[in-house]
Amino acid sequence: MASLHVNGIVYPVDVPDDAPLLWVIREKLGLTGTKYGCGIAQCGSCTVHIDGKPERSCQITVREVQGKRITTIEGIPDTHPVKKAWIEDDVPQCGYCHPGQIMSAVALLKEKPSPTDADIDAAMSGNLCRCGTYQRIRRAIHRAAQAKTGGKR
Repeated sequence: MASLHVNGIVYPVDVPDDAPLLWVIREKLGLTGTKYGCGIAQCGSCTVHIDGKPERSCQITVREVQGKRITTIEGIPDTHPVKKAWIEDDVPQCGYCHPGQIMSAVALLKEKPSPTDADIDAAMSGNLCRCGTYQRIRRAIHRAAQAKTGGKR
C-alpha cells in the first residue's frame, strides 16, 4: 500500500511500486484531467507538478513519488491567471494537450514571473500541440504574467 499526496489530499493506493503515476492518477484517483499522449514523456500531455516542478507522469513510478507533493490540473484553481488567460485568449482548439500546457506554464511563471518569448519557448518546448496554437499559448502566458505582476514587465 502506497500513499500519494495529490492536490493537498493524501490518498492510500494499492498498486505495485512500479505502476506509472499517470495511470494511478487517472484510474485509481479518478483525476482524468491529466492525459495520456505518447507514453514516452515526449508530448507533455501527462505533465503534473512534483514538488513544484513539471514532470511527465507517464514515465514516473509510484515508488519515485513517495513523500512528494503532486499537483494535477485539477489542483490549479480556475481563478489562476494562467487558466483565465487560456480562456481569454481562446487558446485550445481540441484541448487535449492543454492540461499539460497549463501545468508547464504555471511552473514557468512561478520560476520566471516576467518571461521573454525565448523563456516561454524553452519552457514549453516539451509540450506538443497538434492543433498548432503555439502563438496563442505564448500570448496567454504573457497575459497571465501581466496579471500576476499587476501589468509590470
